[in-house]
This record gives sequence, structure tokens and C-alpha cells, in this order.
Amino acid sequence: MNDKVTISLLQLFEIFPNQEAAREYLESRLWPVGVTCPRCKTGDKIHQRKGGFYRCNNCLLDFTVRTGTIFERSHVPLHKWIYAMYLLVTARKGISSLQLSKEIGITQKSAWFVLQRLREACGNKLEKLRGVIEIDESFFGGLEENKHEAKKIKAGRGAVGKKPVLGMRERRGRTVLMTVDGVTTDTIQKAVYSNIEVLSMLHTDEHAAYRDFNDHLFFDHDSINHSSGEYKRGTVTVNGIESVWAVMKRGIHGVYHQVSPKHLDRYAQEFAFRLNDGNVKRHTLDRLGSFVDAVAGARITYKELISGEEN
Repeated sequence: MNDKVTISLLQLFEIFPNQEAAREYLESRLWPVGVTCPRCKTGDKIHQRKGGFYRCNNCLLDFTVRTGTIFERSHVPLHKWIYAMYLLVTARKGISSLQLSKEIGITQKSAWFVLQRLREACGNKLEKLRGVIEIDESFFGGLEENKHEAKKIKAGRGAVGKKPVLGMRERRGRTVLMTVDGVTTDTIQKAVYSNIEVLSMLHTDEHAAYRDFNDHLFFDHDSINHSSGEYKRGTVTVNGIESVWAVMKRGIHGVYHQVSPKHLDRYAQEFAFRLNDGNVKRHTLDRLGSFVDAVAGARITYKELISGEEN
């Protein structure tokens, strides 16, 4: 790794030694033109109080830099949030809530909540992918043979009981990962239309769900026949998106061990964010800044995280 684009934990502590330093950094990043009310989006009648508190005399809202962000109503100090961001964006395979709790001195329950809020921020909408796009799907979930008897589905092998994740990777560019209800033609086409610009070239394997793109009006398409031992033909390949699955599966199995289907989409967003804005070629503070830019409007409550069944 190039030392010119990275900073160590010691350097991070020197930059953000306490909550006040972290607050000033977050304010400068989230309010680049000055303090702005999160409700009415104005900054002309803001009264500053002590300890980072402000009042908007337009809408009479009392607020801080936490208001309207993933930090809202959290008792975790801001410099610990920044430390958690640093670990999440620099750890190639992620960091577990148990490890984070030890690193920043909070309970494992609080660390899990912090990480889930950070993953929620990772899911901010990207611009559409363009150019050559590799598309593939993978399945995540425990093996039937490893489950307790009461949790076994007993409906066959392979993808049974697992959650599909669809991946789309721009050649030498960005990656989009999302959970889907099933790998059907309709599901695939909706995802492609929503995330890929028309006239792009799609590279896939021979899965039946991709066949409708063979003579498509809005996309070019070419596929690799894995069943015949073909993995690359000229420039046609899906090796890029398959390398994403390799990293994600090593992270989930080696770091997180198991992921609930209900939360799988957030974990997928985390890995995609690290590939996109967390690229190691970017300076650590730039990667950290991209994370901070995404925190506004991404708040989720603990009750929302633990309640309800999978949608």
C-alpha cells in the first residue's frame, strides 16, 4: 500500500483526539458554506450556543451537527464514530461488532448499532453505471447441513434457503450490489434499467435470466459459457464481478460469520462502498470524507433494525 495515500491509527488519533475536534471536522464537511438548518435548509438566521448547539430563528429548531444524520440521538462520542468509519472503510473484509466494541470502548450491542447505521449510509444512490458492465448473481446464507434441525428448510440443495445478491460492476469503475427476491428475467431487467445507462455493453454468464438481452433494443450483450469451461473470450468476461463475490464471501464467513437475510442488503452496500469510495488508491481522509458526505438523511432507529420480518 502506498504510504502517501494512507494514514495510520496514530495519525488519526492526532487529527481527532476528542469529540470537539471531530465535531468541528463534521461541521466543516457537512456545512461547507456555513451552519445550515437541517429542517428549513437556511443559514441566514442561525444563533450559536455553547457545545455545538444551534438555534434556527426561521423555524425555531434547536439542532447540532448530529441532527438528521446517522449520529442523531446516539450517545457514542463523535470521534469514536469517525474511528468506526475509518475501520469500516479501511478493513478490506469489514470489522465485526465484537472487535469494534473492543476498539472504541463501547458495548457489543452499541457497536452493532453503530455499524448498521454506517452501512445504512453506504447505500446512498449512485449515478448509473455506463460502458462495459459485468453482471452476476451470488447466494448468501448458511448451508443446510450446518443448521440446527429446527431451522432446516429440507427443500433441496444449492441455493435453497439462501438470499440472492445481484452484482453489477463497471469495467475499471464502480460496483452496485443489491439483494433481490429471485434471479428471474423480470427482476434482472428491472435492476439493469434502474442502475445501468442504455446502450451500455452487458457481460454475463449463460444464466437463462440474461437471455432476453441477446437481441435487446437498448443494451448490447455478450455472455461467457461457464458450463463449457469458458471464463474469458477476448474482452468478454465476468471475472471482475466474481472477484467481488470472493471478497464479500471471505468477509461474511471470516469476519461476520453469519448475516441475517433481513440485514444482508446493508452488508452488500458496505462492500460496494468500500470498492467505490473506499478505493485504496484514494487518500484515507478522502475516503473518510466520502463516508461523512453520505451520513445525512441516512438515520435508522434501533427499533427499525430489530423489528419486523424480512420484506
